[in-house]
Order: sequence, then C-alpha cells, then structure tokens
Amino acid sequence: MAEDEKSGIEPRSFLTCVKELAQLLGGGGISMETKGWHARHLAHEVRKPLLERASLPEEWFAPLMAAAVYDPDPSFCRWFVEPAAYAFGRRRVMAALVDYLQVGTDAERAGAVRAWYSAHVPLHADRSPA
Repeated sequence: MAEDEKSGIEPRSFLTCVKELAQLLGGGGISMETKGWHARHLAHEVRKPLLERASLPEEWFAPLMAAAVYDPDPSFCRWFVEPAAYAFGRRRVMAALVDYLQVGTDAERAGAVRAWYSAHVPLHADRSPA
C-alpha cells in the first residue's frame, strides 16, 4: 500500500495537479465539478486564464511545474511550461526540470524530459521576463 493511500491523501497524478491549479485560479469561469471529467478537459479550462495573466503569484510555480511533469501527453505539457516560462523565466523553469531529473521518481523524470522540449518555446519579448 502506497504512503498516500495510508494517509488518505490523494496520490499525485495529472488530475490532482490540474485541480490544484484550478483552485489557485479561484474559479474564474472554471467549472470545479470534475466528476466524469478527464484531466485533459480540466487542463483545457485552466490554460486560457493562465495565458491571459501578465504575471503569476510565486506560489503557482511549483503547481505549474508539477502539472507539466505529470502531464502524460508531450504535446500538451507546453500548456503549463509556457505560462511558467513567461511568468518566472526560462532559466528557472529549466532548473526545476533538472531538479525533477535528479531527484524525481521514474515517472517524474520521464515527465521532466517531455517538458524539457517545451521549455524551449519561443517567448515574445513584450511579455516575458526571461
């Protein structure tokens, strides 16, 4: 039995990461009723408000990176890497991914590799602190 199951804490998954981001966004037109929803649907709801913000609070960095790393689809992890790169800078995003590579589980290391590609997306100078 996993440690999370013993403690009653929901195991870390892409859905839990996206739910955390949706909660941080405070609703903002995002339906928090996820019964029957797949994580991708909720991620789609979270993406637009993330990209529309000029800046993001510091406490959002770790949840953004976790969502990027736990996203099982390499085509979509960019949805979380891109806002993090704009808000916190490419160097910090890449450093967080290196941390996952060094100390993460096998699944987290695989996710960090998938997200690494997205960390190199072109950033528009008028929007980025990087």
